Amino acid sequence: MRFQPGQLIMHRNVRRGRLGWVRPARVVSDDEHGLLVWLDRGSPVANEVADDGRGMRAMPFTEWITRSYQIKHGFWLGPPVLKFLPTGAAHSVWWFRDDDHQFLNWYVNLEEPGVRWADDELAGVDVVDQDLDVVIRPDRSWTWKDEEEFVERLAFPEHYWVRDEAAVRAEGRRVITIAEAGEFPFDGTWCDFRPEPSWSPPAELPLGWDRPPAVG
Repeated sequence: MRFQPGQLIMHRNVRRGRLGWVRPARVVSDDEHGLLVWLDRGSPVANEVADDGRGMRAMPFTEWITRSYQIKHGFWLGPPVLKFLPTGAAHSVWWFRDDDHQFLNWYVNLEEPGVRWADDELAGVDVVDQDLDVVIRPDRSWTWKDEEEFVERLAFPEHYWVRDEAAVRAEGRRVITIAEAGEFPFDGTWCDFRPEPSWSPPAELPLGWDRPPAVG
């Protein structure tokens, strides 16, 4: 399944069969190398929160797993983000930029390889975010991110969606090696990307955004 440039798709994170977050994204390109999408500021989003309205990161995981959950709608208020999902890889790479559209850093989001889906006129890709991340600066220096949360959640395998800690860390180290060497996509590719002027975010999530997850 290939997506078309300019197509609006749903980029979704799944946690043990539940939607963790949903973000509409424009397809920049989709080929044998992978899927490149654009998330614009102001895009409508949906996030799983606890019954009291707090997100997962606002409480200890020991409390989160005792709560019931609901979906909260809002808007992407962070900077516009370019996201690349390499074909078959257990990570994606995000390009962050400042308000003047200047490149800030790469963000390696460790995740299970995305699974694509299509329903009539709506399509998307579902991932399982594995929480541990790597921030890579323009000079290719790097640091792990969210390691404390990752370790905390691993202590509850009956509730956590990450099944293989060693594999997640190995993928992170593999990507770090690529980044340190300045190899694609850490070679300057897409650092000066500009979206098509006609790509405005939708007013709301399209019907079908909450279809059953394509991953567990």
